[in-house]
Amino acid sequence: MTPRRRLLFVSPRFLFPLDEGGKIRTTGILRAMKGGAFEITLASPAPAGMADHQEAIGSICDRFVSWPKRPVGRAAKMLALGSRLPVSAASDRSAAGTRVVAAELQDGPDVVVVDFPQAAVLTPSLSGTRSIMFTHNLEAEILERHAQMADGVRRLVWRSQARKMEAFERAVLRRFDTVVAVSARDGRALRERFGLERVALIDTGVDLDYYTFEPPSGPGRTIVFSGAMDSRSNIDGIEFLMEQVWPRIAADRADIRMLVVGRNPPPALVARARRMDLPWEFTGFVDDIRPWVRRGDVSVIPLRVGSGTRLKAFEAMALGRPVVSTALGMEGLSVAPGTHFLAAEDGEAFARETLRLLTDTELRRTIATAARSLLEERFSWTQVGRQFEQICLNT
Repeated sequence: MTPRRRLLFVSPRFLFPLDEGGKIRTTGILRAMKGGAFEITLASPAPAGMADHQEAIGSICDRFVSWPKRPVGRAAKMLALGSRLPVSAASDRSAAGTRVVAAELQDGPDVVVVDFPQAAVLTPSLSGTRSIMFTHNLEAEILERHAQMADGVRRLVWRSQARKMEAFERAVLRRFDTVVAVSARDGRALRERFGLERVALIDTGVDLDYYTFEPPSGPGRTIVFSGAMDSRSNIDGIEFLMEQVWPRIAADRADIRMLVVGRNPPPALVARARRMDLPWEFTGFVDDIRPWVRRGDVSVIPLRVGSGTRLKAFEAMALGRPVVSTALGMEGLSVAPGTHFLAAEDGEAFARETLRLLTDTELRRTIATAARSLLEERFSWTQVGRQFEQICLNT
């Protein structure tokens, strides 16, 4: 029997628990690839409590190598503002991690995949090794969008970080034989912005066995948002919902409730909702988002800042919750407004479309059913894993 090829996958973060979109995407792909054409070695930092995740680690790789996870606090990030590197890349630097990755590269894997451009700080020379950079976002673009939304000193900081990330991405991405993008839109942007020649595309996926379909029924009274609430993009989206959307919803329907599902909601944001006497619940971290999202009748994605694709959209659709979203919230996803979700940009439109779904049970069911059917046809992790494996074979 022909021995399997060897793949080294370098992640800048420990992948469990699955509390971020990037972690979910990476683990979905690795789980789908395990047992296929490659013997997979995963290299990442590991926390002290890693033993709790041994079974999960074993489900996505054949071998796991690690270095101690180094906590990066607010003070360290502030100091990193003075680095020539963007803060996210400076924060991922690790002498121990670089030694581990260098040792694995010396062992001669057939292909090395680096997860996120920032993780390139962990990789010494890749000369002689076929290499792939997996970009989940356009990092500089995210920072530029933050700068556009900010003002005063914050705008200056975001602009500075955007310039550093632009230079960092430009230098780093050219080191790799192939750059993987998560949408056709991101692929075009990578080619045009950085002059890259070998850009490969994968779809966004969802675990259709885990996120089982339960179509909405009965009167609609609860709106749900799910996402990490220590993400600046999600905080901005919830602030937009609070300031520009909710007053219009409350004026029409006093019985509506809001559920914000995600880790580390800023205390100031929670206190603000309390001061405004809003019927909002912030869950903080939850082990399983499914029962919480199912408590909602409509899922909202009010994002105005970000890049890449939003897994939260596909998760809500898979669970049977119709979605109202900005264009940015659906950016890069092959879904049709009016068929698979309802689109809205400003506060008035967002409130109108959300209320429309809450009021019309049949419309909720129609949108939810169409979205789930599309996911079953095209967007399982099994299909996406095959796409990624083929890219690794062709690099």
